[in-house]
Amino acid sequence: MKNTPVTIKDIARSLNISISTVSRALRGMPEIHPDTRKAVMRLAEELDYQPNQLAKNLAKSRTKTIGVIVPNLSYYYFSAMLNSIEESALQAGYSVLVCQTNESYLREITNIQNLIRSQVEGFIISLSRDTDNYEHVERLARKHIPLVLFDRYAESIDASKVIVDNQAAAFKATEHLIENGCRRIGFLAGPPQLLLSNQRIAGYREALAKHGLSVGDQYVAHCDYTQENTIMQALTLMSLPQPPDGVVMISDRVAYPAMYAMSQKGLRIPDDVAIVSFNNEPVSAFFSPALSSVSQPIQEMGSETVRLLLKQLDAADDMPVAKETKVMETQLIVRASSLRSSVR
Repeated sequence: MKNTPVTIKDIARSLNISISTVSRALRGMPEIHPDTRKAVMRLAEELDYQPNQLAKNLAKSRTKTIGVIVPNLSYYYFSAMLNSIEESALQAGYSVLVCQTNESYLREITNIQNLIRSQVEGFIISLSRDTDNYEHVERLARKHIPLVLFDRYAESIDASKVIVDNQAAAFKATEHLIENGCRRIGFLAGPPQLLLSNQRIAGYREALAKHGLSVGDQYVAHCDYTQENTIMQALTLMSLPQPPDGVVMISDRVAYPAMYAMSQKGLRIPDDVAIVSFNNEPVSAFFSPALSSVSQPIQEMGSETVRLLLKQLDAADDMPVAKETKVMETQLIVRASSLRSSVR
């Protein structure tokens, strides 16, 4: 019990009495036998029990409001997820307060503090690009504040999660390029500290290993999601002595400027370099050439995050529900950008 907050449930278990009896004893209710009340108070002091005042306030206020924190609503994935989350929340009688971190760790901390002051009843969060310390989110989990993470998360945070199998999806995307004749495949990844990006790199390397292909570390480039840096990293990849003949991109919004820069350099997509990406943004089908991309079930993911949060909100005080991780299926949507003419 030293590393986790002591709850009413812990005291009840130690004394072999009901949770409701402990709760009434701590509140000094007259129907509790004095000896029982003394035993409860003594053990609570020994265990350094601290009432979860924030959780109690949230439960009592019943503001019917959920706090949602996302990296940036200009990203298609997050705006589409928000639409799904808000629709599901409204159907359950909840409204949504939305904050953007703009990929800032410090702003993420501020967003959480502001939403607590706004008395939201629970949180749905996707971590920012710059977040590499998770104490502010772990604190929510330790205090049993209802919390669900989606898309970008950290394995150390003890919370329910709605995600996809990024490694399997990247394996499928990379193997698709291999089946289309690519042998020097690069990966334009996200920031090095981003778990999602590293999972996709692992899937990419797994596919290369399965097919007996080996490329150097220089074939993996990391971008910070800005257009300028994305273009620079893409051109660096294509300037290698033996440039990639296929590239897996971390996301469509990275792929668009990268493909533009490659075309401006005179490279033909897909014949000189085949491209496959992630997120299947609607414009992908209308890009030239149309972009092959891994589709995620955004509508279902949004409704699932709300379902998992409501499950926590509906639980009794000091009775946290078991954490769940929902891994959703992805689908590779094949278009012209990855279909080389030599194998069509």
